[in-house]
Amino acid sequence: MRWTLKPKPDPQKVAHLAQSLGVSEPISSLLIQRDVDTYEKAKSFFRPSLDNLHDPFLMKDMDIAVARIEAAIAQGENILVYGDYDVDGTTSVALVSSYLETIYTQVATYIPDRYAEGYGVSYMGIDYAVDNDITLIIALDCGVKAIEKVAYAKQKGVDFIICDHHRPGTTLPDAVAILDPKRSDCSYPYDELCGCGVGFKLISGIALSRKQNFNTLIPYLDLVATAIGADIVPITGENRILAYHGLHVINTAPRAGFKAIIQQLKKTTLTITDVVFIIAPRINAAGRMKHGNHAVTLLRETDYNAACDFAIEIETYNADRKETDKEITKQALDQIITNKETANKTTVVFQEDWHKGVIGIVASRLTETYYRPTLVFTKSGDTYAASARSVKGFDVYNALEACQEFIEQFGGHKYAAGLTLLPEQYENFKAKFEEVVTATCDERLFTQELQIDTEIDLEEITPKFYRIIKQFAPFGPQNMSPTFMTQHLVDSGYGKKVGSDETHLKITVTQNNKGQRVDAIGFNLGDAYDVISKKKPFKAAYSIDENEWNGNVSLQLRLKGIKVQ
Repeated sequence: MRWTLKPKPDPQKVAHLAQSLGVSEPISSLLIQRDVDTYEKAKSFFRPSLDNLHDPFLMKDMDIAVARIEAAIAQGENILVYGDYDVDGTTSVALVSSYLETIYTQVATYIPDRYAEGYGVSYMGIDYAVDNDITLIIALDCGVKAIEKVAYAKQKGVDFIICDHHRPGTTLPDAVAILDPKRSDCSYPYDELCGCGVGFKLISGIALSRKQNFNTLIPYLDLVATAIGADIVPITGENRILAYHGLHVINTAPRAGFKAIIQQLKKTTLTITDVVFIIAPRINAAGRMKHGNHAVTLLRETDYNAACDFAIEIETYNADRKETDKEITKQALDQIITNKETANKTTVVFQEDWHKGVIGIVASRLTETYYRPTLVFTKSGDTYAASARSVKGFDVYNALEACQEFIEQFGGHKYAAGLTLLPEQYENFKAKFEEVVTATCDERLFTQELQIDTEIDLEEITPKFYRIIKQFAPFGPQNMSPTFMTQHLVDSGYGKKVGSDETHLKITVTQNNKGQRVDAIGFNLGDAYDVISKKKPFKAAYSIDENEWNGNVSLQLRLKGIKVQ
């Protein structure tokens, strides 16, 4: 890993903010790095308020979308709420459909089949609408590039309202309304909402136009927080507000589906990290292994006992998913080594029988192993389908755009995307992708970066310091849990390798052989034992957390890296 220490903010600004807030200068420095440089910004940061959410009607086409939905209700039209099969899509469908059902009865839901239909708006979905006399489709977390399909729907007498957050192409679909803060002609103040976030703005717009109390929408925020965590969008601005209050709903009054999942796991208070690694994979597992409808059913269920039955079913899907992605990851790693492609600037693998539902997870695991922009392909009907993952700092969406002469369809974000291509174009695409990445990716980006927020001394780590750090949560992109660095550390002499295979490191450190002692744990850092043994001085990068042992709670360093000094 290459260690990167963030630039220090202006010392005068740091001192002034520290004084006005009554905090230490390291805390002040961390806040300024997050653009929290005034008392008022700090107040909003530490106490995110729903009052600071933007007016939904600032989003382009919101007035048109709300008017079209109200017209559908007035005219007794059938409405279809349509969404993708991942967490963002299924939470969006659960949110918008369950809200609409509080004001209207003729609402149906639709999740495309990952295998029969693929990602996004499908002709099968439109035909389903036509066959069931549905004249309005609200598409969530997809649709902004579905030009031909929206045109097909229009020919069939079906209108579209699109709620998306993906980057649009140069041409927009001919929909009644397109809500997407990433539209170049949309001046909405915050453009990092996830699909469920855009869906929440839509129901906020409907509620506002109906003069409903905003508090009636708060129970839906558990869905929004889950989508924010799962879709790895920045935890800034509106996302921070929505995630903060959504986590509060999850922990105090969760919907039956979440309560059923949490009950199975015997966990009480959930953080956004728990949502990402506990709730989200289980919701995703339905769409990966069976069908996304199962997730929507769980999320919409109001009876706790019924939700428990659905949660048990989804737990089975999740267990299957774990086993499948473990096996495919092993096969993919073997393929890379066999083909002697470890020196490539990209990782591109294919096997026609790989499970389409887990190739995104496998791509993430390969990226962790080789730290290269990665694509995992499998056969999907007459085409090859792939999930793409990238390394920090490299825009894989732009790279795919540069290869589009060989691609049938693609979409996504900077760090995660999907595509399909014809089998005969696979080798051409693979060569072109390697060429584009080699030419455009900075060599440094192929080495994983450990970004350090600030340097501190051990004596600055106090219970008050940690209490304030905890209030920086919820953590996520652009507001990660702070990483600190401390120099001139020495192990007390009792450091040891721990774990059944001795892959972890447990030590107690002092700084400059004096002052307080602090316990530290380094997962997968067992190899660093030689560095800290014999009381050699070293520097460490770490986050701070709590360790509970025999009823006693103490602060500990969670080591991320160690270097000899």
